[in-house]
Amino acid sequence: MTATPRSIACALVVLTGMAAGAAAQAQTAPPGDNVLKVGGTFYDTHSRTDGIHGIGVPAGADAKTGDATTVVFTYERMLMPNLGIELAIGIPPKITARATGSVAFLGDNVVSARSNSPTLFLNYHFGEPGSAFRPYVGAGVNYTWFTRETSTIADKVELGSSTGYAFQGGLDYAINKDWGLFAGVAHLKVKSKLVATGSTVLTTTIDFRPWVYSAGVSYRF
Repeated sequence: MTATPRSIACALVVLTGMAAGAAAQAQTAPPGDNVLKVGGTFYDTHSRTDGIHGIGVPAGADAKTGDATTVVFTYERMLMPNLGIELAIGIPPKITARATGSVAFLGDNVVSARSNSPTLFLNYHFGEPGSAFRPYVGAGVNYTWFTRETSTIADKVELGSSTGYAFQGGLDYAINKDWGLFAGVAHLKVKSKLVATGSTVLTTTIDFRPWVYSAGVSYRF
């Protein structure tokens, strides 16, 4: 069979139409069900204690924990178009405490530790999966434990682990089908008992009450 200019032209038209249809379908393809995020985090502790207790400790002795920054990683699996389950972890930030009240003369960094705080959220995303802007809210549970505890006023210091609620809210912005930006804030319930052993035994309970502010990039697949 000999191809004619007319048949060739018709074939080209058909192929062009098929290519255009495939491109349009690719552009409107629904986003993936898995989302990875990485970003920077500011950890604002808002801590308070019940005071420092121990033999020989003057009345009014207290301590205040400082803020920290770190890198956060999250993985979310979409269970439904608007509902997803997310695990958030981060590089453990270094939390330090300074002496206050009647023992303020002891100065800064009287206690330091690394905070490990994996958190599991159930998130609800507003809007449609293909929308550029999608606000979200989430609720879940946080587990925190501490490592590398050190103290300038005691030979040994231990911070107890903590399990508590977690809430978050934020906004996702889709640059394209795969890449995006995000910003969010979370509030965690973290309470830990501190025991420092040296010339005497010092105890206190720290209610961290952190607010965690994060922003970064996301990849959906």
